[in-house]
Amino acid sequence: MLNKDKRFDIDLAYGNIFEQKLLDMFKHSKVEVKTERDFWAKSGNIAIEHSSRNKPSGIMTTEADYWFHNLARGDELLATIVLPTDTLRTYIGKTQPRTVSGGDNGTSSLYLINIERLFKELYAV
Repeated sequence: MLNKDKRFDIDLAYGNIFEQKLLDMFKHSKVEVKTERDFWAKSGNIAIEHSSRNKPSGIMTTEADYWFHNLARGDELLATIVLPTDTLRTYIGKTQPRTVSGGDNGTSSLYLINIERLFKELYAV
């Protein structure tokens, strides 16, 4: 919201709170970063590894506080989904997404998570 003098200082304090949260995230938290190339745009899904060679991996074993999931087109980063890892694990537990094979030589098991559904269900008002 603009003040009479056309400054955005009404929202500035609120914005500063979240800038600090982001700074704290990078300074004081562990993050897991995965990149999804191309197929997500066609399917509307992201793939999140949960096991490899029949052993827990990915989302099941990460010690990260936050899960960063990059959405790329070729070499271009288009967006990044950032979720607290525990929130993502809880969502997976509640929704039981479909599992597919993938990764190196198809030796990994991946949850297919629909991006639109993820945000609708996690952040329903």
